[in-house]
Amino acid sequence: MPTTPTLDVTVLGATGSIGTSTLDVIARHPSRYRVHALSANRARQRLLAQCRTHRPRVAVLEREEDAAWLREQLVDAGLDTEVRAGAEALIEISEAREVDVVMAAIVGAAGLLPTLAAVRAGKRVLLANKEALVMSGGLFMEAVTRSGATLLPIDSEHNAIYQCLPTEHRGGLARHGVTQLLLTASGGPFRGWEASRLAEVTPEQACAHPNWSMGRKISVDSASLMNKGLELIEACWLFDARPDQIQVVVHPQSVIHSMAAYNDGSVIAQLGNPDMRTPIAHGLAWPERIESGVQALDLFEVARLDFERPDESAFPCLRLAREAITAGGTAPAVLNAANEMAVEAFLEGRLGFAGIGELVERVRDACPVESADELGGILEADDRARHEARARLERR
Repeated sequence: MPTTPTLDVTVLGATGSIGTSTLDVIARHPSRYRVHALSANRARQRLLAQCRTHRPRVAVLEREEDAAWLREQLVDAGLDTEVRAGAEALIEISEAREVDVVMAAIVGAAGLLPTLAAVRAGKRVLLANKEALVMSGGLFMEAVTRSGATLLPIDSEHNAIYQCLPTEHRGGLARHGVTQLLLTASGGPFRGWEASRLAEVTPEQACAHPNWSMGRKISVDSASLMNKGLELIEACWLFDARPDQIQVVVHPQSVIHSMAAYNDGSVIAQLGNPDMRTPIAHGLAWPERIESGVQALDLFEVARLDFERPDESAFPCLRLAREAITAGGTAPAVLNAANEMAVEAFLEGRLGFAGIGELVERVRDACPVESADELGGILEADDRARHEARARLERR
């Protein structure tokens, strides 16, 4: 029996929840995977601990002062990991010749350039950074086709759909007998709340997700349903689907991760415990399967599965996302940038929870939709939306 070659992996966003789960899966299969590079924003203490455990060849931090500190700590520990800083270093560890797999888990627009670099270099890209595809969908997917990169979705919902579709699913859903994609949502911590109750929500409440362990930004997006809106946009690009072919279904147990409906009446679903190590292991080993550390689903313990329609009057971000992908061009990039600014302001106490959707809509209305055929135009739209959001926040 032939041995499986060892794959070199770069983990972008290594200290976040997806990054740490990725390293957990990798550690379970030391003969299959080797860590080439790890990156973090400013979490230098956590990155130091990861370097001690996983011995990467390269570690990258955002700021040079943090990189200098980490460099000194690793020398004292007798480790020869090269430490670098800045955006160019992120791109280099994403496209490095030695790298086979890139886990793209940087949160937000900051992940776009290194993820796109990995795609253009023809890597196997495990896409957990939905914003990269939201911002540059057409350009991003064209780069995948041109380079021959393997793009595997890691968001639990998109990974579930990927598993429910035929291996080759490009060319439109109807071509493969698929009538609808059913994108499940937990509903977040405020499921069932009326709009009037949301005005007094605190960051601590918004970050207390009932089922998943996630970072603060993604937790707020889940609470506002913007996360589901971004996932709807991502699903359109990943699966060559129209917005009207995607139905968001609130499923509070988070056991069915998503579904695909076929023209013969079949609905195929992927089920599992809410643990990101399952889609991560799927992406790392595809087309094989490996042990992930996730406990098998006990249906007797689950006992019931509930489904509801999302309340878009109380949670307008889902509507705004659907409108953005329908408008096309730079509209999704503007949506994403405005939302990042709004969530940051909410977490810092400068904006109420209900103001997130309001700010996003006002920034959207103030920024014209332009072509998204070139990366420069996308980045300009992102910058313009952030400037508009910042100005509006300062006037509050």
